[in-house]
Amino acid sequence: MQNREKLHDLLARAGLMVVEEVSPGSLFPPEAGWRIARGIAAPDGVAREALDAAWWSRLRDVDGEFLVAVHRHRIGGNDSWWTRVRLTGTGVPELTGDPGFVALSLDGQVLLAEVSVAGKPRVTALDRLRERLEETATAAGRETEAERAEVWAAVPGRPAWPLHWAEGIGFNPVATDELLIRLLDVEEGFLHGCDRPAVLDAAVAHPDPRVRARLADTFRPKLTSAQWVRLVRAEPSSERRVLWAEHACAWGAELPEDVYDDLLAGPSRAEAAELPGLPQRHLPGLAADADPRVRTAACARWGDLAAPSRERLLADTDDAVRTAALLAHHIDVPMPREVFAALPEPRRALERCRLAPVLEAELLRDRDAEVRRTLAANPGLSAHGVAVLAQDPQDSIRSEVALRPDLTEEQRAAVRHDFDPKSMSRTLPWVEDLHGDADAMRRLAASSHPLVRRSVARARHLPPDVLARLARDEDRVVQLFLAESCEDAPADMLLEVWRWWEGSFSHPGRPRSHPNFPREGLLRYAADPSGRMRRLALDDPESTPADVARLARDPEAEVRRRAAGDPRLSPADAVRLLNDPEAYIRGTALRNPRLPARVLSGLLHDRDTAIAAATNPAIPVSVLHRLLAAAAAAAGSR
Repeated sequence: MQNREKLHDLLARAGLMVVEEVSPGSLFPPEAGWRIARGIAAPDGVAREALDAAWWSRLRDVDGEFLVAVHRHRIGGNDSWWTRVRLTGTGVPELTGDPGFVALSLDGQVLLAEVSVAGKPRVTALDRLRERLEETATAAGRETEAERAEVWAAVPGRPAWPLHWAEGIGFNPVATDELLIRLLDVEEGFLHGCDRPAVLDAAVAHPDPRVRARLADTFRPKLTSAQWVRLVRAEPSSERRVLWAEHACAWGAELPEDVYDDLLAGPSRAEAAELPGLPQRHLPGLAADADPRVRTAACARWGDLAAPSRERLLADTDDAVRTAALLAHHIDVPMPREVFAALPEPRRALERCRLAPVLEAELLRDRDAEVRRTLAANPGLSAHGVAVLAQDPQDSIRSEVALRPDLTEEQRAAVRHDFDPKSMSRTLPWVEDLHGDADAMRRLAASSHPLVRRSVARARHLPPDVLARLARDEDRVVQLFLAESCEDAPADMLLEVWRWWEGSFSHPGRPRSHPNFPREGLLRYAADPSGRMRRLALDDPESTPADVARLARDPEAEVRRRAAGDPRLSPADAVRLLNDPEAYIRGTALRNPRLPARVLSGLLHDRDTAIAAATNPAIPVSVLHRLLAAAAAAAGSR
């Protein structure tokens, strides 16, 4: 709000009254205006010495109105909005000079701007904007191989935003392993998506702890067990060694026994004692350790402890240790009322412990619905207790009972429960454990409960009859989960799911990226009324560059984005899409390898586009090395 008020004050001083803030919609976007003002992919002959009154007259409409964006005062948070203004006097607005501006006529045909480039003011004025931009795109698309070579030979020239280049280079698909390994000394953010063994090896052994930390903290790391082991061993911090070991175990890595030996011998022994993969030979020592935190951790492996160790823990003088031992002991042995009453946190017993019949009967009648709800999910609840809670007046409690693994499907169907089909679905762990059991999948696929069927659909492979049943399920989320998780999902169902689902963060690209998704025959959707279906036309192996060109002009933004990312896009259309009203389309075009070198070179030197431009695979590897050298020099002097 403060920035907006400053903008309004600035415009008022310039003789302009704010009418409204305007989302570009189908208008020429401010970001493209700033780019042209800096001379990047700009029509020839638009640079001026100054803006005279005639240009301002052509800019405004009969009411004196036009659109403006002021440097460092852009509206919308993502630099995507214009401010509609009206000239209050008869002269020209006092906008020239610092901080710089871009202005557009309401009909989108006249563009005026003044910005600072290399410390000097650059003034731009052009009319017939759309026509001139089309001419510019066509001319840029005629770039020759010799011209491209000349452009790349001059890059980076005067490095404008070298640290921005470092952020983008790691995501450039043509970057070599050698280049990425050098990049680690400057920027490590690309490790979030890196799956190259040589680069990961170098990151594991990198002397900078930030690089190693980024590697371990990344979402879905691609490390092998051997790399995880080297990462843990190389970490000088005892605390972080244990943390990396936790991450390794969470991602399924197998750590050798000597790693556990080292962790338990270090200062973070109490934290290491909680690792799930500790060799059993350590358990007697942990159960008798002087540190009560270690003895408490040992209780998590109750089933692996010898009887003498269990007895000592149950009689431990430390309250926390004794409580952990009691909770572990009573998973199998019914807990009497007096033990339950003495617990500092009874909820943990309600969640996991087997309860003595008298105690269970009391809790089944407890007035606190949360007590009954917690009890309903307890795996140790007796069959009688399950039957009682299946008739509970609280719907949320009956709904919890309906998801128990110990019910038959007939019993599950008899439980009245409420299920919101739009709610976030989690895969039931007990169903996931049965994914490899064909008979169990067959039985559960016929369940009356949608969440059970959804959990079955998460299996990577399913018997043909189960697959056919779920592909026709009345709950379309079941079909979605098949499309996301099951490698056997049928093509016709995948195409149907595509009509209403594009992909999620956890399963990006599905269903369209599914190996069974149909490819042939998709050209029939090129003129479909649905933009979602028109997008598929370019996936057909029979589609042509002419189809790409046609869809690059589609009225629907998502269709244009699909064309903007197609490697068959013409260089002229790649330049033209840099002016698209939608930011994500401009970003996609910016990454297209068909973008002319002269335009791409300019985008590398523009602060707003430098990062994305550095990811473009059209940049020669030798040029990427030079960009990285400039970034390394900038980082070294910072």
